[in-house]
Amino acid sequence: MKSRLLFFFIFLFAQFSFSQIITTAPAYPTENDSIVVYFDATQNGASELLNYTGTVYAHTGVYTNKNSSTWHYVIGTWGNNSTQPSLQRLGTNLYKLTIGYPREFYSITDTSEHITTLNFVFRSSDGTKQTRPDIIYNLYEKGSYSLVLNQPSVTNEYNDPSRSPFFVNQTDTVNIIAKAAALGTTSSSITLFVNGVQKSQVSGDSLNYNFIAANYSTGLNQVIIVGHDVTTLTDTLKFAIMINPPVVNSPLPAGNELGINFKTDPTQVTLALFAPHKSFVYLIGDFNNWEVNTAYLMNRDSVTADSVIWWVTLNGLTAGQEYAFQYFVDGQIRIADPFTHKVLDPYYDQYISSTVYPNLKSYPTGKTSEIVSTFQTAVPAYNWQVTNFTKPDKDKLVIYELLVRDFVDTHWYKTIEDTLSYLKNLGINAIEFMPVMEFEGNDSWGYNPDFQMALDKYYGTPGTFKSLIDKAHSMGIAVILDVVLNHTMGQSPFARLYWDSQNNRPAANNPWLNPIPKHDFNVGNDFNHESNQTKYFVDRVTSYWIQNYHIDGYRFDLSKGFTQKNTLGDVAAWGQYDQSRIDILERMANKIWQIDSTSILILEHFAADTEEAVLSNFGFLSWGNMNDNYNQATMGWATPSPKGNTWDLSNAYYLNRGWPKPSLVTYMESHDEERLMYKNEQYGNSSGSYDIQDFRVGLNRMKEASTFFFLIPGPKMIWQFGELGYDYSIDYNGRLGDKPIRWDYYTNPARIHLYKTMKALIYLKENYPTFSDTATMNVTGPIKRIMFADATMKVNIIGNFDVDSAKVPGNFAQTGGWYDYFTGNFISVASTSDSIKLAPGEFHIFTTKQLPTPEAGILNPIELNNNNLVKTYKLSQNYPNPFNPSTNIRYQIPSAGRVTLKIYDILGRGVKTLVNEYQTSGSYEKSFNAVNLASGIYFYQIRVNNFVATKKMILIK
Repeated sequence: MKSRLLFFFIFLFAQFSFSQIITTAPAYPTENDSIVVYFDATQNGASELLNYTGTVYAHTGVYTNKNSSTWHYVIGTWGNNSTQPSLQRLGTNLYKLTIGYPREFYSITDTSEHITTLNFVFRSSDGTKQTRPDIIYNLYEKGSYSLVLNQPSVTNEYNDPSRSPFFVNQTDTVNIIAKAAALGTTSSSITLFVNGVQKSQVSGDSLNYNFIAANYSTGLNQVIIVGHDVTTLTDTLKFAIMINPPVVNSPLPAGNELGINFKTDPTQVTLALFAPHKSFVYLIGDFNNWEVNTAYLMNRDSVTADSVIWWVTLNGLTAGQEYAFQYFVDGQIRIADPFTHKVLDPYYDQYISSTVYPNLKSYPTGKTSEIVSTFQTAVPAYNWQVTNFTKPDKDKLVIYELLVRDFVDTHWYKTIEDTLSYLKNLGINAIEFMPVMEFEGNDSWGYNPDFQMALDKYYGTPGTFKSLIDKAHSMGIAVILDVVLNHTMGQSPFARLYWDSQNNRPAANNPWLNPIPKHDFNVGNDFNHESNQTKYFVDRVTSYWIQNYHIDGYRFDLSKGFTQKNTLGDVAAWGQYDQSRIDILERMANKIWQIDSTSILILEHFAADTEEAVLSNFGFLSWGNMNDNYNQATMGWATPSPKGNTWDLSNAYYLNRGWPKPSLVTYMESHDEERLMYKNEQYGNSSGSYDIQDFRVGLNRMKEASTFFFLIPGPKMIWQFGELGYDYSIDYNGRLGDKPIRWDYYTNPARIHLYKTMKALIYLKENYPTFSDTATMNVTGPIKRIMFADATMKVNIIGNFDVDSAKVPGNFAQTGGWYDYFTGNFISVASTSDSIKLAPGEFHIFTTKQLPTPEAGILNPIELNNNNLVKTYKLSQNYPNPFNPSTNIRYQIPSAGRVTLKIYDILGRGVKTLVNEYQTSGSYEKSFNAVNLASGIYFYQIRVNNFVATKKMILIK
């Protein structure tokens, strides 16, 4: 046999899967032919692109005789469609990609290197839909002889026919058709063997044989087809036919639930899958070398046709060993366990740092496809140090919302644990993590989940996360998880098990998901919260994180979507009072409170106040978005914003919304809203020399807004780095893209003063009951006031949000002595109407009781250019780096001078001049767009006065 044929045998079976999803002209192409590829999105492996109407792009490369393990000569870069070829639409679900001569198309110039396969992933223009798994299409060789299996449709991409057999019942007949592709030669004969016994032999280039299952034993039957040409060339096909034995009907043993059930015996586990309307399910995994075996045909517990559980108990496992596994359903769908606590991803695990997740189990490459689940027997229990944590009072919560990816450079729980003292010092008593449950990809906000009971590995191990929670509890800080239960994404077993490929949506009989979402804001696949299976799943998820991670509560993303009331096409109707939605949420809460009666439950609801008042009275907290109002106030604009709001802060107070309890979690910023300081600097108002776009003034406006934020009764939330005046737009690097992590802000005295101001305000909120009492508010105009009075003291908070000075009545509650909180100064009030002159942005907290005075001077602006902020020359590393196609370069200069900032290629040739001008001392940032440059190493150099600095950056396209 020629060496080319041996290589061909290795890859031939991969082509079986794709003989219909793609076809070529010519039918048996070589690397020297001009090739056209046709893609049919109605075939298996293309369901995500079925009926897609946008442009389809090809991520494509090759295997060669010199490298058959990794893609080579890839065109463009993954995720960047501007660098990748687009397909021509021929009709609904049918596309054409003209390759032409492949050596030219893939730019292969080495004459000793030959293309053996064309490799493809076809993707939607936004990258959210693609073919799965990779399409590997063989090229042929002139003067070669190859067999092609036309029927049945079989894949052997898993290197062993036993891992992907063709499934039949004992009453079935399988028509086997094989054809010889004899390029430059003539076929002589084709012979077929079943289990080593010859069953058919024909002359010529085509074999047709009927495999009658009744004539064979149940289980795997190995089929081998051998072909010969008229000389010495041969080729062999191998595949397996699995004749299914009858399914055993048996009830799931008592004490087990859906998912992974460990026994007291560390070598035993029971696995259970809810899957009605399925014919059979095999368990495949490490324990059987990922081969289909009748010993792992799962038992069926059939209560009704709509309630069927498949289960199997594994014995003889090794204690302490981690096993990967999947359910192989109806011989077509490979899924992980939807209740698994850990998954392995064939695409993204390779990018997880071994520091963040040491000893991560490898994906079983070449043995299966799609995400796999794992279990480990006899896992050592985490030794909790804090077992009696008392949560903060709900009405005094000060929540810090953070995204692990954008909070610490390591994106690691351990680093956050080491940073807790920073939050504790600020006065934070609760952290709200954006979703950490297993989501698609690594770089994400987390609102695209597939496995809500598995911790995403990109941020660290379960043990590291538990340690972080334990440490937070030891410091009096609660941990709240943002959990996504409105929807799940396409890789979820709930979607893949029951999918309508024709319409590219969940099937009508899906036990968990609505085929069509019930509201306009849905993303992914919409859960049916009135389904019993969804209720079961939700209760399992919410109990799991409390019982296993000791978390203190949940923020429910898009909770307004937890309804079966159809308002699709009418967003206004979606927000109206919905009793069925209230019933769903109250049922969920009661189940959670059975586990932990003190759990903090927060809704992202934004429904009618009448509905939220009912939920408030029941015990829920609800998000209160005041971003636009506070930002109008900090920018000094009384005029409406594009959202139609003004600087009226009244709705920051729960009583002004008609709610019975202080359950409004008010925030000025969240992950979803623009950063206040960014808009201050971009759009702030001005009058004379008073300019809010000035960094110093903008920060002081943040202090003023914080005073009229934290001290309003009820829980509060801040977004990460808001305490330091984070001033990158939410749309920097794209709305969902990663943002610069600016811990260096904490070395900036002006920003530290904002941090210390917030700290002083939080101290009042958490330590003086007066600020939990009823407030009298007048916060609609430029002069804003909040007043408190109880048996211990009276408080008068007043601030000027205008850009001009104002002389206004003090409106003190009584005459006599008052104290200014931030300065400690004593004032004597002769008349309650005594006037106060307030400069623009000036504010005070007056109390009748002297309180501990915060650090002196934290309200005073700090000059930018007096060397307090910029003391040295500095050229920072560009961000991001590597980059594609744009990056940002920051530098600082302590003395004015002519600045030049230039980009050079690796040969020292000038590419771009970013700056060539006289600049005053301060900090600067310039953006560099390399869209027209090739990938490679570049340098950027700054020259100012006698300072010269050069740094390297990498462009990867």
